[in-house]
Amino acid sequence: MIESVLRAKNVKTSIRLTVKTLVSAVIVVLAVALPQLVHLVAGAAGGVQWLPMYLPVLLGGCLLGWRWGLGVGILSPIASFCITSLAGNAMPAAARLPYMVAELAVFAAVSGLFSKKIDENGWMAFPAVLLAAVSGRVFFLLLAFVFQGVSTLSGATVWAQIQTGLLGLVLQAVLVPFLVMGLRLLLKRGQKEQE
Repeated sequence: MIESVLRAKNVKTSIRLTVKTLVSAVIVVLAVALPQLVHLVAGAAGGVQWLPMYLPVLLGGCLLGWRWGLGVGILSPIASFCITSLAGNAMPAAARLPYMVAELAVFAAVSGLFSKKIDENGWMAFPAVLLAAVSGRVFFLLLAFVFQGVSTLSGATVWAQIQTGLLGLVLQAVLVPFLVMGLRLLLKRGQKEQE
C-alpha cells in the first residue's frame, strides 16, 4: 500500500527505499515494545493471550507488502530476543524463537500479499488479517507436530497456546484492519492534496 502511494507521487526509488526502511524500523520497534508493555500490565501470560507482537507485524504486512512484511516478520522476534536477552529475560524464549520467526513470517507475508488490494479497497484488510492469522497459527501448529521429537514444544502445548491466544487474534482481526483503513485514508488524502 505504501509503495503504491509513493509511486503515485512519483517518488524516486532511493526515497521509496528509505521510507519503507523507516516504516519497517518503526514497526519492528513497536513489535519489541508492545509485548513489554503487555507483560508489565498483564504478566507473562498476557503475551500468550494478547499476542502483542503480532499486531505490528500484521500492520507491517498490510502496509508494506509481502517482501518487506516478510522482513518485518522475521526481524521482529529476533530483535526482541536480542534486546530482551541483554536484560536477562529473553522474549520470546530461545526454544520458542524459531517457531515465532516462522509464524510471524507467515503472518506478514500472507497479509502483505493483500497490500495492493488494500490500496484499492481498504476493506480488503479484513480478509488479509484473517487469512494471515489462520495461516500463521496453522503453520505454527504444523511445525510443532513435525519437530516435537526434537523440541520442547509439543503439538498439544502449541494447540493450548493457540486456544489461549484466540481472544487476542479476534481483537487484532478487528483492530488491525481499522488501523490499516485509517492509515489508507490519511495517505490517500495526502495524495489527493498534492495532485
